[in-house]
Amino acid sequence: MNNKIKIGCLASLFTAVVGVTGCVSHPVKRMGEVVGIKEENIARYKQLHADSNPGVRDLLTKYHMKNFSIYLQKIDGKWYEFKYWEYTGKDYESDMAGIAKEPRTIEWLRVCDPMQIPLPGAKSWKNMERVYFNK
Repeated sequence: MNNKIKIGCLASLFTAVVGVTGCVSHPVKRMGEVVGIKEENIARYKQLHADSNPGVRDLLTKYHMKNFSIYLQKIDGKWYEFKYWEYTGKDYESDMAGIAKEPRTIEWLRVCDPMQIPLPGAKSWKNMERVYFNK
């Protein structure tokens, strides 16, 4: 194998490891949380989270929150939301503090938080324990 081919193979390997962002890959932190929602607010909540509403989507990306999804489910007559996302950054605490200080995040939560019903002992969304992941 000549040097040009070796260099090309190494460059391909480096690109696969480093990825598009230019950062060496590190473990993804998978997050799941749950909160109740007042049934009378579901239509408005869906409207706020519609694909056509930019809301805070760019902030989620800015602070390394990927594949962010929210699901609704009625259980025993009560409505619940489940959210899932993958954190791909390097400093979770710093990124969460940063997004929390963003004026649009503060306004977003001012509108959405009153629509929700925290689980007992929680102030807002309750972190869930991940027990399984299929690669």
